[in-house]
Amino acid sequence: MVPFTNPPFAYRDGHLYCEDVALKDLAAGAGTPCYVYAANGIRDRFRAYQAAFQQMPHRICYAVKANSNLAILRLLAELGAGFDIVSAGELYRVMQAGGNPGAVVFSGVGKTRDEMAYALHAGIHSFNCESAPELELLATVARAKGLRARCSLRVNPDVDAKTHPYISTGLREHKFGIAMDEALDLYRRFQDEPALEWIGVSCHIGSQLLDVSPLAEAAEKLVAFVATLRANGIAIQEVDIGGGVGVRYHEGEAAPELSVYGQRLLQAFAGAELTIVAEPGRSLVAEAGVLLSQVLYVKTSGEREFVITDAAMNDLIRPALYDAHHEIVPVHWQPRPAMVADVVGPVCESGDFFARNRQMSVVEPGELVAVCTAGAYGFVQSSNYNTRPRPAEVLVDGARWRVVRERETLAQLIAGETV
Repeated sequence: MVPFTNPPFAYRDGHLYCEDVALKDLAAGAGTPCYVYAANGIRDRFRAYQAAFQQMPHRICYAVKANSNLAILRLLAELGAGFDIVSAGELYRVMQAGGNPGAVVFSGVGKTRDEMAYALHAGIHSFNCESAPELELLATVARAKGLRARCSLRVNPDVDAKTHPYISTGLREHKFGIAMDEALDLYRRFQDEPALEWIGVSCHIGSQLLDVSPLAEAAEKLVAFVATLRANGIAIQEVDIGGGVGVRYHEGEAAPELSVYGQRLLQAFAGAELTIVAEPGRSLVAEAGVLLSQVLYVKTSGEREFVITDAAMNDLIRPALYDAHHEIVPVHWQPRPAMVADVVGPVCESGDFFARNRQMSVVEPGELVAVCTAGAYGFVQSSNYNTRPRPAEVLVDGARWRVVRERETLAQLIAGETV
């Protein structure tokens, strides 16, 4: 059976391709490890979101934290995407990539005074605020600049996203948002603040949701809350429903159809006269990327087999951090026996692994393997641990490809340090 892949990755004559480029050719040209992204895969997913939301006023704001490479931000900006940011650095990236700051939403629980001032000066669309002290600081910064900050309050609908606890954000015990029964008082308290303008309500219950029911439940609660706000004279214009749907990481996993998600939201917001803001990140880029690596050694230790690759946890930390599953497939496929192995990297940590006790195709030293569904939360969480240069990033567009981030050099690893 041909190994797992996600479109736009597929085998042709036994070789794994990204769109119309063979991964073996990318490895020869760009080296390993490297991240490979498919431009048309990202375009197709963005257009699928647009189609799913077409029957309601909407804005799709890409969550920059999922993958912040400038070439990907430029690609999405050209498609008309807005952007969801969580730092001044992400706003800087968006603007450097040609994104419109007027289509940027600033989220996050810990915005600093300087970040607020930078975002106000840039003219972003709005702030998603998460506490009374944050609102007070934002008003102070806006008054000092003679500006008015548009803002929404991130409310916590107490909906269980049924996802990994590290990426679940919608329950009362989480650090994010404000309980709905407390939020009304905050809207009232700041209603007459001249430096702030209430424009919406925000919500984000979690990431990697494979069932749209929790999202629909949260939407219904938001609609009811908006009705309460309007009855209190607070003219809400938009609702930010947070991130998108989950993606397929392995065989047997099925991601929700975006058309079904769109219909559920259409039902929830029917007649509400609101603009819907969505902040997909993972579901736009995850399946459009792989981490390409070379097998260095195959080692037997007792009863365990270890496949040691030139990529490591500093390049892709999700398996070590979340125990996340990524399929690992040979770049050259031919019928071959299976093995059970731990796939690990060179970093000096027992937690440096991509898979444990994984049944996979037998691979040999020198072979190329692809760690699948790695376009989101891959390079953005990479580090220089063990003083390892971070990998190159490559963007494929049809039959063309280019390096969109050069591999770090040893000299760059110590730039900014002094003896």
